[in-house]
Amino acid sequence: MTQLIGAHVSTAGGTEKAMKRASEIGANVIQIFSGSPRFWKRKKLSEVSTDKLFAEQDKYSVKEIYIHALYLTNLATDKPELAKKSVDALKYDLSFSSHIKAKGVIVHVGSHQGRGWNNVRDDVASRIKEILDSTPKDSIFLIENSAGQKGKVNSDLSEIRWLIDAVGSDRLKWCLDTCHAFSAGYTISELQRESKDNSKSGRGLLTDEIKKYKLWNDLAVIHVNDSKGKFDGGIDRHENLGEGNITNEAFKEFLHHPQVTEKPLLLEVPGIDGNGPDLENIERLKELVK
Repeated sequence: MTQLIGAHVSTAGGTEKAMKRASEIGANVIQIFSGSPRFWKRKKLSEVSTDKLFAEQDKYSVKEIYIHALYLTNLATDKPELAKKSVDALKYDLSFSSHIKAKGVIVHVGSHQGRGWNNVRDDVASRIKEILDSTPKDSIFLIENSAGQKGKVNSDLSEIRWLIDAVGSDRLKWCLDTCHAFSAGYTISELQRESKDNSKSGRGLLTDEIKKYKLWNDLAVIHVNDSKGKFDGGIDRHENLGEGNITNEAFKEFLHHPQVTEKPLLLEVPGIDGNGPDLENIERLKELVK
């Protein structure tokens, strides 16, 4: 089976418009927002035409669609109003995912804002359970690892493992972001670990750590992003492939791992012209997986 390779694309003008945009950059799998990532307001699902969408998806051979949740959500907050808005927004996104037959909703779980993981994890698990209990059974919640920023949860893979076990649902899986892992101190490859720039500090070799926490089977999709920030720097800044601090050699080693070759790959890079993922980055990724 040919590996699915694609990117985040715009839905400006209608969700179905994303399919042609995907084709123009050589993508056969895409990620989209259900609406603006910076505003809570969303369309009614009845206003989202699936007939046009499915026709365009078939026409342009887009095999899978993923949804990225809006940036405002925080399931680790201690503010009741924000918690409710976050839960409601994610219920919408999982319902939207089911409506358009997407493969899952990728979620930045949020920040404990200094209170510590152990003090928020039960609330996070409870809120994820509430979301799953109130949404269609064919919708999937995908936890995205974070970049090691102060207060962000799920920078450490052990936290993702804990949540999956605590929630206990086959509808809870995860999305790996390579930029985030690198920034959080996970070594992308043996080559990187042996280089002068990246000592053996950090959280360990990424593939080993995924195995350690038994997360391969729960991994649904991978964001392949280079990093503007340095290794273990705790900065979430994506870069075009080959232009950041993750070497092509490191990417090649990681992308050829037997567990990775089966996973869909999505780009969230700035693009050569700054307008988002483009044909050039898709071509670079295709070269890396050869």
